[in-house]
Amino acid sequence: MISRIAKEFHWEMGHRLPFHDGGCQNIHGHSYTMRVEVIGEIDPATGMVIDYFDMKSLVQPLIDTLDHSFLLDSSDQILVEFFKEHPMKVNIVDFYSTAENIAHYILAELIPGFSAFPSVQSITIRLRETENTFAEAEHTFHRS
Repeated sequence: MISRIAKEFHWEMGHRLPFHDGGCQNIHGHSYTMRVEVIGEIDPATGMVIDYFDMKSLVQPLIDTLDHSFLLDSSDQILVEFFKEHPMKVNIVDFYSTAENIAHYILAELIPGFSAFPSVQSITIRLRETENTFAEAEHTFHRS
């Protein structure tokens, strides 16, 4: 039997979009909420696709890294120089920190861990930046 299960995570993080013509060019932050959803075969031995405890074990270390940090695009030279002189919790990435890119970044970080569970057929990340906006990224495991 196939089933879909999900677990939600929450963290606070700052960023900016230096190319943006509106307010997002300024330093700001969000209360991020992320839903990690997996679809897979229910293991008859456990009755689960994957244990929620295992999901948390795979996702929480990344959330702990991002929580109360600043996600910094490596091309943003103004803030790269600022953080060199003012060390704080910063995660430097090679992409603009849009919701779409963050969702794909998180997905790429999680794929190796979830791939170790043969019952998991796909994983979807739904990243909420605000109450009214979200971005999704998904991956299907091609197992032989």
